[in-house]
Amino acid sequence: MSHLTRSALPDLLARIDLFAGLPEPVIADLVASGSTLRTPAGHPVVTQGDEDAGLQVVLAGTVVVEVGGVRRAGELGPGDYFGEISVIDGGGRSATLTAGEDGVETFAISPLTFWPLVDRHASLRRSLLKGLCARIRALDAEANATC
Repeated sequence: MSHLTRSALPDLLARIDLFAGLPEPVIADLVASGSTLRTPAGHPVVTQGDEDAGLQVVLAGTVVVEVGGVRRAGELGPGDYFGEISVIDGGGRSATLTAGEDGVETFAISPLTFWPLVDRHASLRRSLLKGLCARIRALDAEANATC
């Protein structure tokens, strides 16, 4: 797994739908407020029910998603994110995510740094609301397709 340089992180975050369109200073504040984490292959990144809220963006590698012990189709890869609901409501994780065969590198924002960012940047609040709405619409479409 390649290590993403800190200088490349702003460009990657700016391309993710959750942060797309944010002004450069907001992206820079995000980068300064977060950290990168590496998880070896087969190790849990987050565990369903745990209350270790935090938003993470996959930078390199993949994660396998399981809900209630059942693996979901596909994997999350670079540019995908998770934890946006837990970081907002402080509730437990809704899935277990395990590092894929090459491990995973993520960019993480803890609740302690997340809320001051949200308080400082109206554009981040709007971006998060749009991202959450998109996630809800996708889940709604998926649920209606299985009916």
